[in-house]
Amino acid sequence: MDAERAVPGPVWREVGEPLVRGAAGGPLARTRVAVKDLYAVAGHPVGAGNPDWLAGAPVEERNAWAVQALLDAGADVTGIAQTDELAFSLNGTNKHYGTPPNPAAPGRLTGGSSNGPAAAVALGVADLGLGTDTAGSVRVPASHCGLYGLRTTHDLVAREGLLALAASYDTVGWFARDAGLLESAGDVLLPPGKPEPVESFLIAEDVLALAEPATRATFETACSALAGGRRVRRVESLTGGRLEAWFHAFRAVQAAEAWERHGAWIEAHPGSLGSGVMARFAAGRDLPSGDRAAAQRIVDEARGTLRAAIEQGTALLLPAATAPAPPVDLDPAVMDAYRGRTLRLTCLSSIAGLPAAVLPMPPVDGLPVGLCAIGARGTDRALLQLIASVRPSS
Repeated sequence: MDAERAVPGPVWREVGEPLVRGAAGGPLARTRVAVKDLYAVAGHPVGAGNPDWLAGAPVEERNAWAVQALLDAGADVTGIAQTDELAFSLNGTNKHYGTPPNPAAPGRLTGGSSNGPAAAVALGVADLGLGTDTAGSVRVPASHCGLYGLRTTHDLVAREGLLALAASYDTVGWFARDAGLLESAGDVLLPPGKPEPVESFLIAEDVLALAEPATRATFETACSALAGGRRVRRVESLTGGRLEAWFHAFRAVQAAEAWERHGAWIEAHPGSLGSGVMARFAAGRDLPSGDRAAAQRIVDEARGTLRAAIEQGTALLLPAATAPAPPVDLDPAVMDAYRGRTLRLTCLSSIAGLPAAVLPMPPVDGLPVGLCAIGARGTDRALLQLIASVRPSS
């Protein structure tokens, strides 16, 4: 077993040869899966990226729905992969277990909170990474690690057996090194149906302005390659100047739901969480009820606007992150600024509950960056077909 598979560590919490073997045969036979440490795996506790949580967690009696579906399709669970603490981070660091390596961008972050599955897939020690995406936790690691990824339509894939963070936004998602396997996993995890193809694209200048210049430049190149003969419509504003209000409302509702879910445990385990994660939970704790209600009204308004703009057969194109992966040792204030800009991109799909697929774009200064396509509700299969039709970027 190589150094990256040693446990416990920044990539794996538990690992086996395999940890759980799938059914004989099936469409995903011999596919090695890294399961984010939020999903129930029978015979093992859920650790949620925190040793204190792990110490008090029961041994799970049955697999999460998504885990069982992959096993039934013949995939093997290679191991349980690390996550940011309680999945409330976008950085991909963990004060207890460390920062997983990013082989596509050495010395730089994988992104989080599905950092463990993303690292396992990028390292080649897993073929498929089963993650979650609440505010970008599949999309950002996919971008940083040069992977394909899918955040599913909210509530389209069962979350049974998944430890929640903010139920209004939590979704199932997954990673792969190639679009074909990403689509094959969709055949197993998504409801059956014949997708309506994506026939047109939407690009919003106010959203694109969040990306750094080099990322915007490679985005334009990638869009030209993706478009083919499809219609591309560009608008000055998708948000009507309301992006800041939408973003802050989204964060308020997310934090409030996270505190409602985990606040009692946090108060019973003072000092257990890293300072950044604790600050985000505290924001939910301290949010006045009137502010929570006002934030929810803004989120509801934004959801309606976004769903109306992204129609069936149309995909909104945007960078998956504002820039390549930041260095591991980036100044915390600079990292917070980067995180805030990227969250303004990723919150759009989260607010609207829409599916978002990521594929690699041409690199920026040799570093991976991803293109994100957001589709209408339930168009997950169409997005998978779309990105599978694109030749890999070099």
